[in-house]
Amino acid sequence: MRETKYDKIGLGYNATRQADTYLASRMLHYLAPQPGQRFLDIGCGTGNYTSIFMNKGLDFIGIDPSDQMLSAARDKNPKGKWMQARAEHTGLSSESMDGIIGSLTIHHWQNLELAFNELNRILKPTGQLILFTSTPDQMKGYWLNTYFPKMLQDSMDQMPSLELVTSALHQSGFQITETEKYFVTAELTDLFLYSGKHRPHLYLDAQVRQGISSFSDLSNAEEINAGLAQLALDIESDKIKEVMDSDEYESGDYLFVIAQKK
Repeated sequence: MRETKYDKIGLGYNATRQADTYLASRMLHYLAPQPGQRFLDIGCGTGNYTSIFMNKGLDFIGIDPSDQMLSAARDKNPKGKWMQARAEHTGLSSESMDGIIGSLTIHHWQNLELAFNELNRILKPTGQLILFTSTPDQMKGYWLNTYFPKMLQDSMDQMPSLELVTSALHQSGFQITETEKYFVTAELTDLFLYSGKHRPHLYLDAQVRQGISSFSDLSNAEEINAGLAQLALDIESDKIKEVMDSDEYESGDYLFVIAQKK
């Protein structure tokens, strides 16, 4: 399998991308696992969330296209079930999964509808598909746009809209049963793109930026360097508070999308 962007940024990823207890609890809530059921974490990365559920005694398998990420997952949880594959072709048997989670992964898929077709195929009729993602509309409200407008625009261009996700799910035989907004808190332990919403100093940490694909893969070096320099100045002068106060977006920072087979 060819190299993925996460093969390039995987080194040190575990240092900043720790599973968040609250996010994991919401995934577990929607999965509502029963004894004997089997679940999939699609686009599992280094298996942070997969391992949490495995450690609770749930039968989970983690799939990711990145060998670098899966190597870290195996090091962390050698007894776990890990497979290198893509969402569009998992290699799993039809109707073999009782539930599927996918956290911050759909924007990396090569073909959204093909991937949802595949997940529909392997999901049992009563199973739940739980996606955690952000939308371009939500990302427009991030105060990060003040410092890194091109980087955020590149990220928004890559991120499927809720309308596109809804359409692709429908075409693939799913229907959305519920959505749940998520607003980033200062206690968030999974340091993804907007994890610094209330802690702007996080973005000055190179290790944090390394674990965020927008910074490590999509970013324009000149803009990033200039934006970081201005951010540092604004943090020192407290001007950052004015910038952060401008973020009054009410549609959430991220979104849980829960779907079932029609």
